[in-house]
Amino acid sequence: MNIRLKGRWWYLAIFLVAIALPHIVTSRYVGQIIIMGYLFSIATLSLNLILGYAGQASLAHAGFFGIGAYGVGLLTKGGVSFWIALPLSASLAAAIGFLVGLPTLRTRGSYFAISTLCLGVIISIVAGNWVQLTGGYTGVVGIPTPTPIRVPWTVEIRFDSLLAQYYLVLAFLILTMFAMHRIVHSLTGLSFMAVRNNEMLAEAAGIDTFRVKLTAFVIADFFAGLAGGLYASIMGSISPSTASMELTFNWLVYLLIGGAATLGGPIIGAFVIPIIMESLQFLAQYRMLIFGVLLIVVIIYFPRGAMGAILQLGEKWRREWRKRQEEGPRVAASQRP
Repeated sequence: MNIRLKGRWWYLAIFLVAIALPHIVTSRYVGQIIIMGYLFSIATLSLNLILGYAGQASLAHAGFFGIGAYGVGLLTKGGVSFWIALPLSASLAAAIGFLVGLPTLRTRGSYFAISTLCLGVIISIVAGNWVQLTGGYTGVVGIPTPTPIRVPWTVEIRFDSLLAQYYLVLAFLILTMFAMHRIVHSLTGLSFMAVRNNEMLAEAAGIDTFRVKLTAFVIADFFAGLAGGLYASIMGSISPSTASMELTFNWLVYLLIGGAATLGGPIIGAFVIPIIMESLQFLAQYRMLIFGVLLIVVIIYFPRGAMGAILQLGEKWRREWRKRQEEGPRVAASQRP
């Protein structure tokens, strides 16, 4: 069987497991954790685009997530359909990202990281102090679930059950993965990686590096806002912590552990890290210490993250498979009389 075809079978198997999972795992608590994992996977995938593929360390990612969350929360509470509020809020996050990126992306390295760090802090402070709009530190509560979809001549699809919300978030995760795959395997994606690998060389080759970085930043902010909007509608309430720096650093760890510049890495990280943290609950105050040691070990021995290690192992297996395929006919020919 062709190796590429085998890889597609793996994707199909994972998809079928994801479809069947809520019928296998019936615990509501576990179901909510899985939904949260999917939501944070979308956010981490978008961070992966700007950091992993374009090489720009944006530390305001949770801020754009929060913009999407507050946008959907306020609009849907005001009577706007979720299906209109979600793209509007994601577009607002992208528009703010565009305006912020115009000055900040003209800087390089740590200067851009520091400027986005300041932006993330500002967004969180505004969310906590603009009481008339955001509700201050109380936040926005009573956010309605996604508006039902009316399919002609069939039943109405509602999203007020955990099962329906699971499939809704899974659908958006699949769409995000598809979009990211198309982007990174396009000429635009190649230009992202050229800037990441050597910005000065890319500029010398005729690539408009500023435009490339701005494009990556705006796309990443759009999907961060999309994840935030979904989060608000699924959770039903939001607060300034929705835009906190803690979330950004969590996603950075997910990306580091899962594997940057890979499509599967952010998803692995978004699920593995919470599982590890839950498993270390019995260690109480030593939990973060143990986790820190594990993180250092991963950075030293698996610098490309879990997905990078898996891909490296797969590449090694493919080389051995090709070697056996090439040696087979030679051995058979040598044994002929």
